[in-house]
Amino acid sequence: MPSLLYALAFTAGVTLIIQVGVNTALRNALGNPVVAGLASFVVGSVAIACFVIITRTQWPARAQLLGVPLWAWSGGALGAFYVISTVVVGPRLGAATLLALVVLGQLATALMVDHFGWLGFPQHPLSLARLVGAALLFGGVLLITR
Repeated sequence: MPSLLYALAFTAGVTLIIQVGVNTALRNALGNPVVAGLASFVVGSVAIACFVIITRTQWPARAQLLGVPLWAWSGGALGAFYVISTVVVGPRLGAATLLALVVLGQLATALMVDHFGWLGFPQHPLSLARLVGAALLFGGVLLITR
């Protein structure tokens, strides 16, 4: 099962850079990164709605919806920030530099989230090995951005 999860995570990484290219083409065609982001989210929302309908996923009860912490609703806004930022920055920096910086930001944040057990993640304290891995990734980012 872990290999399937690794493959899924790898595939998600592949789709991130493809998404930037697709959304950049959308921005170029529509003339505005915010409108392109909105179009991307509308298409994504329709795709998810179709998935929910096809799989007959049960909608949560009103009490469940009201019980969600306020901060947990911010995922869509964070996704919108990501999409619009990468559409603006990606064509200027190039795919490799963009992805290197995105991954570095993800790793730095993930190390803090894991260390403190924030956002519902299990706590995994910082270790020397994790810090060395992050430093190596940072070195890779420096080499890629040259």
